[in-house]
Amino acid sequence: MSYTLNCSILLTELPLLERAEAARQAGFDSVEFWWPFAEAVPGDKQVDEFIASLSNAGVQLDGLNFFAGDMPAGDRGLVSWKGRCSEFKDNVDVVAAIGEATGCTSFNALYGNRLEDYTPEEQDELAIKNLLAATEGVAKIGGTVLIEPVSGTEAYPLKTSADALKVVEAIKTEGNNNIALLADFYHLSVNGDDVPALIEAHAKDFGHIQIADAPGRGAPGTGNLPLLDWINRSVELGYTGKVSLEYKQDRATAFDWLTTSTANA
Repeated sequence: MSYTLNCSILLTELPLLERAEAARQAGFDSVEFWWPFAEAVPGDKQVDEFIASLSNAGVQLDGLNFFAGDMPAGDRGLVSWKGRCSEFKDNVDVVAAIGEATGCTSFNALYGNRLEDYTPEEQDELAIKNLLAATEGVAKIGGTVLIEPVSGTEAYPLKTSADALKVVEAIKTEGNNNIALLADFYHLSVNGDDVPALIEAHAKDFGHIQIADAPGRGAPGTGNLPLLDWINRSVELGYTGKVSLEYKQDRATAFDWLTTSTANA
């Protein structure tokens, strides 16, 4: 199995621009990031420095989030956030430009929390418009938009695979097929989804897999999820992508489980 390292949740002891090199030194040739800037449209210098950090390290960017707002403050995306539509669409252009410069083709669009001043129907209507813009924006570089169920935020409406797949199908019904489920086994498990059943039904159509153990969101083996079994079954059923390590662990011990799992293979 080929793994990619999420450098927005791991290696956070280091400055952002040093993480790609640290990932390479840890043995990874592939990385992914949440949106690595504080705003939807960063300055050219910031973007150039980020891209250079990847190139200089010799690692491939295999995943990038669209701007999701102030995530430490609880924001979880702009897709359904009324009043920030133009901000999201401007961000699509930047995401596509970074994708073109790096060869990245997978882009996670966090849906956004429910807002008190608007109905769910109003937000969902906007989400469709924004996701159509996103899929069209990255289609020119062969990109795919990913839709992810998320745990830990009550206001975030996509909690199960069924919730996310409903959104995926709504966009495909409009004729844009470059959209897929991001199967984060940690979030799905914490939210009570039937992960084995999801794998049996949809593994070949997963746009991406991310892993962390539960409870705790640590490395595989720190909790009780059968992550390696789920990964292997997904591959058996046709999943051909990489698996993202998206867990919280200190740099000194973050990859010990890989040595153990390789030795036992």
